[in-house]
Amino acid sequence: MTGFSESSIATRLEAVHERIARAATAAGRAPAEVRLIGVSKRQSLEAVRAARAAGLEDFGENFLQEALAKMDGLGPATARWHFIGALQSNKTAAVAERFDWVHSVDRLKLAQRLSRQRPESLAPLNVCIQVHIGDEASKSGVSPAATAELAHGIAALPRLRLRGLMAVPPPEHDPARQRAWFRQLAELQAGLCAAGLALDTLSMGMSGDLEAAIAEGATLVRVGTAIFGPRPT
Repeated sequence: MTGFSESSIATRLEAVHERIARAATAAGRAPAEVRLIGVSKRQSLEAVRAARAAGLEDFGENFLQEALAKMDGLGPATARWHFIGALQSNKTAAVAERFDWVHSVDRLKLAQRLSRQRPESLAPLNVCIQVHIGDEASKSGVSPAATAELAHGIAALPRLRLRGLMAVPPPEHDPARQRAWFRQLAELQAGLCAAGLALDTLSMGMSGDLEAAIAEGATLVRVGTAIFGPRPT
């Protein structure tokens, strides 16, 4: 893989952790409140191994078969795996059996399938609701207005643990505009908590806007390019 080396990934990973620490400190938060997910879609198994060797514990994947191959290659129980892509009904069984988190639940039918298919031998599957907070037809998610109904439905399912909300807002270069999108998601979650739901997770922020996300309360940031370099095509 062109430009790939274990040392380059370790160096980038350290730089991302430093960014997280600075952003958290600036927001009056403890850096430990923010967990880093390495978005490893389309990255090689060797790159994932290098990131794991450098200390990265959480990996986010969009494509099921690619993810399963990496899980098998890395070995059992060596990392936490997050499904962050669009989830199809015919893929829920494998996701329920193999992943620790799903960030992209946007309808009750998917959640019901995940709950039924989560093995009893495993802890409940951690899930986040994907909210469509921008007016972009290319992105998935439930509307903010419909989020509360979906959240209460998911919270009642026995093999799932509803943790919080996720969003991929429209790309912005202005930090103030970035923060405005993330604030919308944080306020939506605060309203759900006030309505009695015990939510502790905001999955938001990527390589280009993680500082703004952390300033607005992100607890999980999903970073790909800043760790692994440009994604192979």
